[in-house]
Amino acid sequence: MKTIKAWMVAAVLLFFTGGTIIGMAVVKKILSDLPDVEKLESYVPPLVTKILDKNGRPIGEFFTEKRTSVPITQIPVDLRSAVIAIEDTDFFTHWGVNPKAILRASFSNLLAGKVVQGGSTLTQQLAKTIFLTRQKTLMRKFRELLLTLQMENQYSKEEILQLYLNQIYFGGGAYGVEAAARLYFDKHVQELNLAECALLAGLVRSPNRYSPLNNPQLAQGRRATVLSRMRDLKFISEKEEAEANAAPISQEAGGLKGREAPYFVEEVRRLLEPSFGEEQIEQGGLTIQTTLDLDMQKAADVVLEKRLTEYDLEYATPTLAEYNKDLAENATGPVEISTVTPTIQGALVALDVHTGAVRALVGGRSFSDSQFNRITQAKRQPGSAFKAFVWAAALEGNFTPATIVPDYPLVYIDMESNPTLLLDSTSYAETESAILKDLKANTTNFGDLTKEEMKEARKRYWRPMDWDLKYRGPMTVREGIQRSRNIVSIRLTDNVGPRAVVKLAKKAGVRSWLNPVISLGLGTSVLTPMELVNAYATFPRGGLYAEPYYVETVKDRKGKIMIETTPKIEDRMSPQTSYLMVSLLRGVIDHGTGWYAKRIARPLGGKTGTTQDQRDLWFVGFSPDLVCGVWIGYDDFKPLKKGLTASQIAVPLWTDFMREALKGTPKSDFTIPPKIEFAKIDATTGYLALPTCPRVILEAFRQGTVPKEFCPVEHVVKEEEKVEEE
Repeated sequence: MKTIKAWMVAAVLLFFTGGTIIGMAVVKKILSDLPDVEKLESYVPPLVTKILDKNGRPIGEFFTEKRTSVPITQIPVDLRSAVIAIEDTDFFTHWGVNPKAILRASFSNLLAGKVVQGGSTLTQQLAKTIFLTRQKTLMRKFRELLLTLQMENQYSKEEILQLYLNQIYFGGGAYGVEAAARLYFDKHVQELNLAECALLAGLVRSPNRYSPLNNPQLAQGRRATVLSRMRDLKFISEKEEAEANAAPISQEAGGLKGREAPYFVEEVRRLLEPSFGEEQIEQGGLTIQTTLDLDMQKAADVVLEKRLTEYDLEYATPTLAEYNKDLAENATGPVEISTVTPTIQGALVALDVHTGAVRALVGGRSFSDSQFNRITQAKRQPGSAFKAFVWAAALEGNFTPATIVPDYPLVYIDMESNPTLLLDSTSYAETESAILKDLKANTTNFGDLTKEEMKEARKRYWRPMDWDLKYRGPMTVREGIQRSRNIVSIRLTDNVGPRAVVKLAKKAGVRSWLNPVISLGLGTSVLTPMELVNAYATFPRGGLYAEPYYVETVKDRKGKIMIETTPKIEDRMSPQTSYLMVSLLRGVIDHGTGWYAKRIARPLGGKTGTTQDQRDLWFVGFSPDLVCGVWIGYDDFKPLKKGLTASQIAVPLWTDFMREALKGTPKSDFTIPPKIEFAKIDATTGYLALPTCPRVILEAFRQGTVPKEFCPVEHVVKEEEKVEEE
């Protein structure tokens, strides 16, 4: 390329500085620290990083300046002509500076008594934008002049125009014509018509003043001025001008629409920033293809908001009263009564069973109100949803789905220090007698205890109960999980040992600390929804653990792959245990607390969870291909409406989402691994069934564990009890 000669530079500057010794010193100073215009060849402006779903559809962007560079060949001729017509008519004929324009602008500004017209060329504006500050000093003007001359000497007009159109600010955070086209018209720049090109060109002088979003009438008038100027220069005909002027001005900005999946997108940012840094993420023009399925995400957004709004309308007011009552009963000091009707929160996440890829994620009802991601950041008690790991630990031990476990009263003592079983009985009255007997034996002056002292002394004893305050008698392991019975869960935990349950849950994918106590199986430890859902996925995956991931590939601005994710799969659990759990969790939907989900009419498994005082409602379930978890509750742990269960609220929400997520996909069944046998079992006793047994099921067993004996009970046929919600 040509390089402008030093004597030409010196001559121009000496002319402007008067040719004095001082002027020569100024020239020397300017020449010594002038930016190198050859850097324009490698100049890369800050570019938008695009976030795409798994099918390449846009879901969001990261940027400091909203900008996407495009080549001159993709910029419509009408847009190029419009900018030249209104900003720099002589662009293709001047040498960087237009003395006529400067004089014309100076005269117009003098008559108006203010700045109404500019005399800078496009090249001068570009030099100022890229290389210089906004300071209005004589020194900066000299530098601008010299840089303009160098740029005009070293680059073609087309190269300068391309840089200008990709650099200029159009308002609303949009830099460059592509970002402006997306912001104002929700189009790519090459799709713009004449009216749209003229409107964008009119924004350059004053983006906020002429913005169609702020001042549609001013924008229309400014567009007419641009079109008139284009006709004067014979860039367009009178007919084209009239048709473009007749086009309506829209105040709806396509590019200002809320981005899709904001909680998911922010999680992507959080995961990538340590590797790339904030600057490259926001200015590097990366293309991030994620695991998100946009159709599933939209379904999740709609379903969650619809169901939670219904909850607020029906239950929020009584919940406020119950919350204040709960607050007063449990307070240790002065109570400030709440007068604000609470708004329920919720979250949903769906993962690909086979790979662990995150397909949909809603971290809360409104990202603009709260950026707290309840899927990855909130730790809550899972309640009965944790029971799946208790049952899995039991199946890893000596239990089968047909093993009988008694649902009878238990009393434990010294739960915090040294948990000991005080009584295992078939009678609630016996438990009360045992507690009183132990109290008398171990309490000084028992007969003199006040009511409050007696209440405090009884805290030493733990008598677990179910929600219905009933005991159902002996039942199979299968029926225990279908009915979500607490006593069965405690007996299983006690039998295999809390540490075995912790170990199983960790193998499945739970990362949070779990307290290895008898009550663990009731979901008393806290974990995140992501942990719980991913751990559940290990069951339909055949015992394989997969690390959840969000990003498929990251490409640089030139399309070179920088990151490509390979699913991380580990063998954690036997496929036989996993399949037996799938079979049991299918029963929860077919015959248990997840009954609402049966309306999807597919092979599905899952488990409900309702914590103490209805502070958390859960449902985690899966098909052979997709696992999804739903959490509902209040951020400040307010109780929900008393008596509500996950079966009533969480399962319908989950069902609505899964119906949409699985729409159009073929039905498939869960894979049966080797060493699994099936036998017809009496559902009440767990023995091999006889023709006289009224409730017969085809049960799955690990090879070699099928019962050997036939049912010895002479059954009296009764009306089958309706399955109770947990």
